[in-house]
Amino acid sequence: MFENLTDRLSHTLKNVTGKAKLTEDNIKDTLREVRMALLEADVALPVVKDFVERIRERAVGQEVQKSLSPGQMFVKIVQGELVKVMGDANEELDLAARPPAVIMMAGLQGAGKTTSVAKLSKWLSERKKKSVLVVSADVYRPAAIKQLETLASEVGVHFFPSSADQKPVAIAEGAITEARNKHYDVVIVDTAGRLHVDEQMMTEIRDLHAAIDPVETLFVVDAMTGQDAANTAKAFNDALPLTGVILTKADGDARGGAALSVRHITGKPIKFLGMGEKTDALEPFHPDRIASRILGMGDVLSLIEEAEQKLDKQKAETLARKIQKGKGFDLEDFRDQLQQMKNMGGMASMLDKLPGMGNMAAMAQQKMADEKPFVQMEAIINSMTPQERRFPDVINGSRKKRIAAGSGTQIQDINRLIKQHKQMQKMMKKVSRKGGMANLMRGLGGMKGGPGGMGGMGGMMPPGGRFPGM
Repeated sequence: MFENLTDRLSHTLKNVTGKAKLTEDNIKDTLREVRMALLEADVALPVVKDFVERIRERAVGQEVQKSLSPGQMFVKIVQGELVKVMGDANEELDLAARPPAVIMMAGLQGAGKTTSVAKLSKWLSERKKKSVLVVSADVYRPAAIKQLETLASEVGVHFFPSSADQKPVAIAEGAITEARNKHYDVVIVDTAGRLHVDEQMMTEIRDLHAAIDPVETLFVVDAMTGQDAANTAKAFNDALPLTGVILTKADGDARGGAALSVRHITGKPIKFLGMGEKTDALEPFHPDRIASRILGMGDVLSLIEEAEQKLDKQKAETLARKIQKGKGFDLEDFRDQLQQMKNMGGMASMLDKLPGMGNMAAMAQQKMADEKPFVQMEAIINSMTPQERRFPDVINGSRKKRIAAGSGTQIQDINRLIKQHKQMQKMMKKVSRKGGMANLMRGLGGMKGGPGGMGGMGGMMPPGGRFPGM
């Protein structure tokens, strides 16, 4: 996300970082470039005008003239204004109501509402330890109810049955009664979408909202529609008392216009980003972290939180002890590391959150579509015998042919994997000799600081971050 905007702004802001003093004249061209970068990112024009004017006012004021490094201060101003336009801080869901807390999801057809219901229910049950009941009041879209039932089963939350011949209000009220009787913490109501905003739709959803009085009314919108997302959100906000927005398909949006426009136009906070199709691909929206990503400064905090949730620390500790005792890093260990990286959303997702790695993340995203390299490498290792995985040096020509046939790959793919494994093996030995293996593999400890720096993530990445085809 934001790749195009990051590239443009990074290039533009380099022109002012060395300035001794900022004046109207020497920032004029930079502001013009910032304006163009935002417009190309499909940020709404009123947002762009207001944003650029606020930067101009702050940049030529006393605040910068007193700074020892005005150029760096200019970049800080841009970052601060990015945070401000997106909402200052993450706004959490308000679930303080008497149980069950009711959340209503609204939005256009195709925006990803039903999938977002499943993602949010999983997030609430795993991160907030809430018992969740989901229900579909979408009686118009074929198979909508069945889709939610399937997703609820997949993420392990309870589903309240409904049918297309019922009224949406009756469905929602039935689910809330059930939740109250069985002491669920949260009820999430999926509503019907339309292909466009129309009065009939708005009347129906207003009636549903009045009947169930939800504590949260979240508007689900496709980030890839750019400033249209903000305009659609405004139309819904005029009809409903929205409490927040979920931006879906944010991983496919290279521009970022929706994220920068929604808050300004609707006055409502973005509460979550949908970052992929998987049911755990939902991130709380932190404006300060997103601003850092836009400016190529990374988002290490989100990476740490993800690591806490998804890394198998026990495996990491076991591998650290194994290598410290002088035992080699074999192909089974390599496979474990690949699986850990997949759990973290893949190489592109990790690089996107590391400072200065935005361009590499975009390259990785292109080269590693559909996680094909991960799948291929796992297939190759799985096609080996336990002895071959533990002692890769025994893999000769005839064994390579058998492994290639078993994994549906070519012999050159086997050779590439073995070469990468040897490179990683060397790195592990080097780190072990320096006494840094524990930091490298503990992940969280390594990322939070100290001599290991970001070493914790290095344990999951082949040297140079390169995989087949990259």
